[in-house]
Amino acid sequence: MSHTSASPAEKPSRLLQDWRPEDPAFWEKTGHKVASRNLWISVPCLLLGFCVWMLFSLVSVNLNKVGFNFTTDQLFMLTAIPSVSGALLRVPYSFMIPLFGGRRWTAISTVFLILPCAWLGFAVQDTSTSYNVFLIIALLCGFGGANFASSMANISFFYPKAKQGGALGLNGGLGNLGVSVMQLVAPLVISLGVFAAFSDKQTLANGSDMWLQNAAWIWVPFLLIGTIAAWFGMNDLASSKASIRQQLPVLKRGHLWIMSVLYLATFGSFIGFSAGFAMLTKTQFPDVNILQFAFFGPFFGALARSAGGMLSDRLGGVRVTLVNYIVMAIFAGLLFLTLPVGGVGGNFPAFFGVFMVLFLTAGLGSGSTYQMIAVIFRKLTTDQAKARGASDDEALREAVTDTAAALGFISSIGAIGGFFIPKAFGTSLAMTGSPAGAMKVFLVFYVVCALITWLVYLRKLNKGFATKQAKK
Repeated sequence: MSHTSASPAEKPSRLLQDWRPEDPAFWEKTGHKVASRNLWISVPCLLLGFCVWMLFSLVSVNLNKVGFNFTTDQLFMLTAIPSVSGALLRVPYSFMIPLFGGRRWTAISTVFLILPCAWLGFAVQDTSTSYNVFLIIALLCGFGGANFASSMANISFFYPKAKQGGALGLNGGLGNLGVSVMQLVAPLVISLGVFAAFSDKQTLANGSDMWLQNAAWIWVPFLLIGTIAAWFGMNDLASSKASIRQQLPVLKRGHLWIMSVLYLATFGSFIGFSAGFAMLTKTQFPDVNILQFAFFGPFFGALARSAGGMLSDRLGGVRVTLVNYIVMAIFAGLLFLTLPVGGVGGNFPAFFGVFMVLFLTAGLGSGSTYQMIAVIFRKLTTDQAKARGASDDEALREAVTDTAAALGFISSIGAIGGFFIPKAFGTSLAMTGSPAGAMKVFLVFYVVCALITWLVYLRKLNKGFATKQAKK
């Protein structure tokens, strides 16, 4: 592999000029080793981003316990707000890799997350901290969710088309594990005086002690390690360089908007349920200590995402996605049977079990829809480029750029679910005293997405997409 000497400030081994993942000989000799190294540094950085993104799903549950006095709707809003900034920022973040390079941007976007973590740790110790300050910190936590767009775009440049589903599934799926890791680790560290030398404990009404600041501060040293690993261990690709103007034409493609809707139903459900599940359970089953179990759902969903990408490489993303939506609709309907009515009844084990299946299918569908995006946009762009006389190399470069831009933009739409789902739960509870109204909307949406998948991709484009994917 040849390296560049274009910039005296850039060490030759960090900026790669010669990158041909579709060349079997190149991939076998050198490419897969470099791609794997970048993937396995990207994964923990993205995982930490998700840890920060979902911090308020745990912190909100405990704020009133340590002396704050926020309403249930306000607390649901705090869990939802990071998804707003995370979603909006995914659009510019998806353009950052071609502008700055994957190594630089991964390091920059990782080290920035130290700011909301440090600030939140101080804010929860002062009960005079206003609600608006927590809203600002929640918005900054959303930067962790934006990392997903740049991370996935970066990894898409490293891998050949035939291996993109698996690679993106691993990066996204193991990165998504950050939600589960946070919900597992944070409840443990807030009960321990890990940073007792720098902060005071909070004494709860039942006489027990809590260090809620630890839920935020525990990630700071790991963010520093991730930043150093990205800066010194990853690569920038010269072939990924592109201006924003070169990436914008992808917004004109109808498939971008269709796939945005489909991805909203899968990843939007995963991140929305992750943000709101603990608060929702607290309102429906107040006697259950949900923080002991909350991490299971995001854990199953994150692992299922990796499986969804690999399964789609073998069976075709369209078929996997369609079956997945059908299962999501069925279990969204079953959830109504588990809820209390007028504060009476309800079945927590059944409620929990149904939600675990929803988490799993949301994760699996996130992987399968992402694989669909990569396959569809590479084929469309390559065909159009060749039709106007572009060379194979030019068509491939254009296809990779368009695909990365599409992945980033569609992921931003999907992240909006992290806002709408907790907010829908909060609004439904405020208006009717039950989350059933919100779940009815989700059920209808899953049915609509199943119909779109069948009509647009499996029926009309069977020969163009589904059959080709299944024969790989």
